[in-house]
Amino acid sequence: MPETPAPPPAETATRTATPTAATTPALRSAALGTADISFFVVSAAAPLTVMAGVAPVAILLGGIGAPAGYLLAGLTLAVFAVGFTTMSRHVRSGGAFYAYIARGLGKQAGIGAALLALVGYNGMEIGVYGLLGTTTADTAHALWGLDVPWLPVSLAGLLLIWYGGFRSIDFGARLLGVLLVAETGILVLLAAGVLAEGGAQGLSLAGFAPGAVLVPGTAAVLAFAFAAFTGFESTAIYRREAHDPDRTVPRATYIAVAFLGLFYAFVVWTVIQAFGDEQVIAAAAADPGGLFFAAITTYVGPWAADLTHVFIVTSVIASLLAFHNAINRYVLALSEEGVLPAALGRIHPRHRSPYLAGLAQTVLGAVIVLGFALAGADPYQQLLLWVNTPGMIGLMALMLLAAIAVPVYFRRTAHAEGPWRTVVAPVTAAVLLTVAIFLVVSKVGLFTMASTTVNTVLVALVPAVFLAGLALARRLRTRRPEVYARFAAEPAPEGEEPPCSLPTPSSPEPTSAPSTRPAPKPAR
Repeated sequence: MPETPAPPPAETATRTATPTAATTPALRSAALGTADISFFVVSAAAPLTVMAGVAPVAILLGGIGAPAGYLLAGLTLAVFAVGFTTMSRHVRSGGAFYAYIARGLGKQAGIGAALLALVGYNGMEIGVYGLLGTTTADTAHALWGLDVPWLPVSLAGLLLIWYGGFRSIDFGARLLGVLLVAETGILVLLAAGVLAEGGAQGLSLAGFAPGAVLVPGTAAVLAFAFAAFTGFESTAIYRREAHDPDRTVPRATYIAVAFLGLFYAFVVWTVIQAFGDEQVIAAAAADPGGLFFAAITTYVGPWAADLTHVFIVTSVIASLLAFHNAINRYVLALSEEGVLPAALGRIHPRHRSPYLAGLAQTVLGAVIVLGFALAGADPYQQLLLWVNTPGMIGLMALMLLAAIAVPVYFRRTAHAEGPWRTVVAPVTAAVLLTVAIFLVVSKVGLFTMASTTVNTVLVALVPAVFLAGLALARRLRTRRPEVYARFAAEPAPEGEEPPCSLPTPSSPEPTSAPSTRPAPKPAR
């Protein structure tokens, strides 16, 4: 096959496929540092919402050993991060998961993963608009005795999140930094109050003993714990906007996993101490939704409980904005690949944001939210839980596929990485993630509170979407072979040396005929 001339450097930098790429705005490069990316991924996990809304159920199911479940989940994802971040140095793509899977397992699997990523991330975000409506209504009722309908709040949230994604990425990072400090700060106040007073019955580490951890309810706790980390893997999506991405992306990934794992376990442990090992399960059974509010009222004060109500709403907003930005960058990458319409890849000339991708995502969210509202669905039990659950399982499936792709990729690629990063850690992560997915699927009723039929449909959506992606890949290979050929095979950015193991337009493989390709311009 004759060689295709390499794109000019300006096109490489903007990653667009249009003839006018040299004048097309690009994403804002070097805009995000380690802390900025960490704010995005930790905010997506919504720590305060997870702790106040989900952790009491984990305590009820797993007893005083619940904190260890968050540590085990964090350890599993830290092992996954070893291969994931190693791959990020060799695959320079904004597509993250699907690009890694395509390089390791083939283009068909990569396109299947791309479709699953779109559905998974959209599911994780759009369902949360139902949570925004209910938490805002609960806060208005608790603080001012007002009855606020959920739908106007959710629709207003769609507009707010659209605007946040429309603005520059550094604007979003600063906003998320403020919101994250607020939601974690109130939990730190609670922990400090409990530690200062020594808890209800004295501080105890009995919950970390094997006898407290190895109980039947631990499987359910682990399922909740893995769900609480969803979104941490989105660090690699911001590679093109990161300062020194080969260092920033791995650091942000490890910081996010370590912070969430340790912080979740510490906060859950302090809440258990607030009631005492002997009393906490009864307190959680009596009022799981009020467990954290009761603790913070006792150890900090009623004013802090009021702030917690407000900060839960801002925690949900921060999670929505983080997922919205991640979705926009996946859509941007796929539009540049030619899988999605090229218009979705347009970058705003001033804010340097993928603004049409954000608009499309907002319209999709509005359609689904309005559809559930017109059907008379409950915003929490149906819009949130039914839409979130397949999204969560889908993202875990993507992590599993990415873990499998790492050793396959490095097995057939020349590299200087060690066996721990390329074989041992990713294979171990694949085994642990398989167990995690099994736990989540087997306990899916705890997440959905739905019938067996509904649960079966929600779980089956994940493989169905992946199979639909495989069908799309075959269609592209037959009808649009040029799109299929360049999928997940982007060149290195201008001025950056490509990994030696990957053939690039500027470093062609040896051929018998002289190359007609123009010499690359020197890096600026």
